[in-house]
Amino acid sequence: MTGENRIVELTLLGTGAPAGLPRPDCPCAACATALGPDARAATAVLVDGALLLDLTPGAAFAAARAGRSLAGVRQVLLSHPHGGPPVEVPAGLPQPGRVPDGRELALLTGHRVRALAMDAPGTGYAVTGPDGQRLLYLPPGCAPAGLEEGGASAGPYDMVLVDVVGRPDALARLRSAGAVGPTTDVIAVHLDHDVPPGAELRRRLAAAGARAVPDGASLAVGAYEDVPDVPRRTLVLGGARSGKSVEAERRLEAFPHVLYVATGGTRNGDGEWAERVAAHRERRPGSWRTVETCDLVPLLAEDGPPLLIDCLSLWLTDAMDAVGAWDDAEWADGGEKALRARVHALTEAVRGTRRVVVAVSNEVGSGIVPATASGRRYRDELGRLNAAFAGECEQVLLVVAGQAVVLRG
Repeated sequence: MTGENRIVELTLLGTGAPAGLPRPDCPCAACATALGPDARAATAVLVDGALLLDLTPGAAFAAARAGRSLAGVRQVLLSHPHGGPPVEVPAGLPQPGRVPDGRELALLTGHRVRALAMDAPGTGYAVTGPDGQRLLYLPPGCAPAGLEEGGASAGPYDMVLVDVVGRPDALARLRSAGAVGPTTDVIAVHLDHDVPPGAELRRRLAAAGARAVPDGASLAVGAYEDVPDVPRRTLVLGGARSGKSVEAERRLEAFPHVLYVATGGTRNGDGEWAERVAAHRERRPGSWRTVETCDLVPLLAEDGPPLLIDCLSLWLTDAMDAVGAWDDAEWADGGEKALRARVHALTEAVRGTRRVVVAVSNEVGSGIVPATASGRRYRDELGRLNAAFAGECEQVLLVVAGQAVVLRG
């Protein structure tokens, strides 16, 4: 810290859920592997050595391990109800309190703290330093209440600490309101055992434009060099029921106004297909819009919100229907050439798009050889389409048994 009247440094004394990570006596795989730097105490944040957001057990020792002291803390604020026995207040610290929603607190150090209403029990805190740096801290399991689209009159925050894994919709709301922008450093806190730690956690957070840091990390508010770039184009491959669609949807759940492009259309009288479509719709965020079409090139050429295309294999079925690919004579008499042109137009549109795109496709051909010529033709053309599409993507994933393997990116 270079001066007491500036938000220069923020130290995370803990970054985990209220119960910590690993949870005591929890036998799950995530807790079993949350060791060393992946172990996390309950989230608590020290701002410029003067303001402590959330008092957790062992805060003084956590600060000492991070090379900091709590001796200069002038205000302790709680963001959420703390279960279990009361936390002992270390000697010399002021009694913890909460600021009523909508009220602002001015500290002698020059920091201003405004309390924000949440949609669950808890209080969010917007901290502004004398030099204008802006920090937003949200409690676990909470999203802001009452935010209006484009209503962040002061512009994006420099840094946001939020429960990205537990409440990705909170990040989506902040983006929709203009409170999170491309240079906002989004730090995931209140991390629990919902996601395996390590590489898988980093991958999921990066897809949301967020990152995690170890306990004891000190960060500069307003520095955005470490803000991860969200991949513009991603292809998610996988077999039947592998979890590929869930993985694709998860990658965009922290973004508002996603356009879900369903290429399957409707099938009159097919009750099982209708149930599949309904299950997909029910798990999507309410702010997403759905369009049923295989005309992907115009959508890729337009500006707009992120596209989730599910899926390319059904797009290929429609394209092969259109060119008569199932008939050997039509295939030989221009059908193959017409299909190549359609695939080329699609991949060129992917190359030139300015939108964030996540596309889903089936990975086939690793098992039984189809018994029919048309089946083998479809298998071969889908392999060619997947390879061409993947060649235009910054990130390519293969989902096997619900586990995403990064092939590129």
